[in-house]
Amino acid sequence: MLDIKFLRENPNLVKENIKKKFQDNKLGLVDQVIELDKKYREFQLQGDTLRMERNSISKEIGNLMREGKKDEAESAKSKVNEINSKLENIEKETDEYSNKIKEIMMKIPNMIHESVPIGKDDTENVEIQKYGEPIIPDYEIPYHTDIMEKLSGIDLESARRVAGNGFYYLIGDIARLHSAVISYARDFMINKGFTYCVPPFMIRSDVVTGVMSFAEMDAMMYKIEGEDLYLIGTSEHSMIGKFKDQILPKSEIPYTMTSYSPCFRKEKGAHGIEERGVYRIHQFEKQEMVVVCEPEDSYEWYDKMWSYTVELFRSLDIPVRTLECCSGDLADLKAKSCDVEAWSPRQKKYFEVGSCSNMTDAQSRRLGIRIKGEKGNYFAHTLNNTVVAPPRMLIAFLENNYNKDGSINIPEVLRPYMGGTSKIVPKK
Repeated sequence: MLDIKFLRENPNLVKENIKKKFQDNKLGLVDQVIELDKKYREFQLQGDTLRMERNSISKEIGNLMREGKKDEAESAKSKVNEINSKLENIEKETDEYSNKIKEIMMKIPNMIHESVPIGKDDTENVEIQKYGEPIIPDYEIPYHTDIMEKLSGIDLESARRVAGNGFYYLIGDIARLHSAVISYARDFMINKGFTYCVPPFMIRSDVVTGVMSFAEMDAMMYKIEGEDLYLIGTSEHSMIGKFKDQILPKSEIPYTMTSYSPCFRKEKGAHGIEERGVYRIHQFEKQEMVVVCEPEDSYEWYDKMWSYTVELFRSLDIPVRTLECCSGDLADLKAKSCDVEAWSPRQKKYFEVGSCSNMTDAQSRRLGIRIKGEKGNYFAHTLNNTVVAPPRMLIAFLENNYNKDGSINIPEVLRPYMGGTSKIVPKK
């Protein structure tokens, strides 16, 4: 959410930012906010004036009573009661305008960073850099679930009977590989100085609306019927929510955390849930990284965070590239974002396995996350990034470590988490 003062002083900049995100239907919201804000401040001024008058009369009442002027004191009390009645109505109007302003402000997108390329959707994202040499072997690489099935590692049919499409049973070596990747990613981030955390897997609605836009909420979140709780779509949601309404000591900034959680997504409006694959699913597990920092440090952290994901994938012998997300592909709260994509030798192209985002102060304004400064409190900047999200990441892992005989190489860094196993071999 933007600073109302910034919008008030720079309405044209805010409108230009909306145009860059190709959301012209929101242009009128800026003028609405300005008009509502004007009325809000008028009522606020009236309220302040009445409160000053009431305080002055209240002091006078005490003097009149001491002087024995009871009739004049009673008259003054009547004036105070009249003021209180007026104040009650004014405060009610002030609150109504404040709520209307907040409701609209939460629909206006965050200001994007000047470096963000302008484009309508993800087809106009810009490649930044490739890491590792993409390899296309001289033998056919099967579809990822076919690889898993030959290793007796997945059961989609049973999952469909139990829960429907978008779910899976991982079994044996593939299930172990899945857990090994998560454990390795956890230790990888701990070694980078991040604090490990397992957060709540459900959050309240005021946290949901603090970490994402209403459109994202509707497309992603599962609501717990009869309760003010939602299943998280990523642990970033509850990790940022941890700091809701907190004033953070400057000496403890930055907070750098890596979190594990299952994730649940409706995938409403997405490309559809596959019956065979595990690329787009309703349930998965994820290792995330989250940073809460000083405003001037957020872009330095942004570059560190996506580079950690690249480093992790390269340690697993997986070629990757980074893509700069264009303006139209940025969610409303994001100021800048890049995707990490892994190489698929079967498809002969890259596909998304993670995303790094700088929200600047958009989330902290919604959630009330501030830093205690020497000259007053100010809003922190928040960032999040995918460390690794199997089973999607397993697609890239299996394809890039697949041998002609159907076996899977286990990179050296992962072997301690696989009981020393250097290769997974199909069962006869």
